[in-house]
Amino acid sequence: MHAMQYEFTLPADYDMGVIRSRVARVGHLLDDWDGLGIKAYLLRERGEHGSPANQYGPFYLWNTVEGMNTFLWGGAFQRPVDDFGRPAIRQWSGLAFEEGAATGSTPAYTVRRRRSVPEGVELATVMADAVAETGRLAAEDGAVLAAAAVDTRAWELVHFSLWEHDTPKADGDVYQVLHLSAPGRDRLPRGRQW
Repeated sequence: MHAMQYEFTLPADYDMGVIRSRVARVGHLLDDWDGLGIKAYLLRERGEHGSPANQYGPFYLWNTVEGMNTFLWGGAFQRPVDDFGRPAIRQWSGLAFEEGAATGSTPAYTVRRRRSVPEGVELATVMADAVAETGRLAAEDGAVLAAAAVDTRAWELVHFSLWEHDTPKADGDVYQVLHLSAPGRDRLPRGRQW
């Protein structure tokens, strides 16, 4: 499993209805993308749920590198680049994935928490703790799914969780889910990824 996210930070007075309309129009295009586990089309609005900015920030869990690369280099990613500019893309190696207590529900919100892996810690312990946290999040009332991944270049952990309601039991940046494409969700490996 590979996690990926990019964000477009938009002006404070940007009409976020434009993003909602865009996702309503094109969100279905990845509903059957080969190699994709899930893509959550995410939106943060300035002043809501503690957001300091307007952002469009899709989050992906990929089953295959080929699927990810086909998306990035095969033309599909060019559309948002043409419309908003070329963003930095964060990529993390998968640590854990769990279906949640509300797995059959439509997700309404996402929480993404990023944190640094400090120097001098035992890496095996930190990664095992991240796996345990994924299981804890997934077991919470209203959790649709939870995942953890690590960027070994920046030594950053990310926890990503989808929720059926607007009061998620997780800390981090809260996003609205505009659409969820999940063609390979059933093929995302469960539990610890090593």
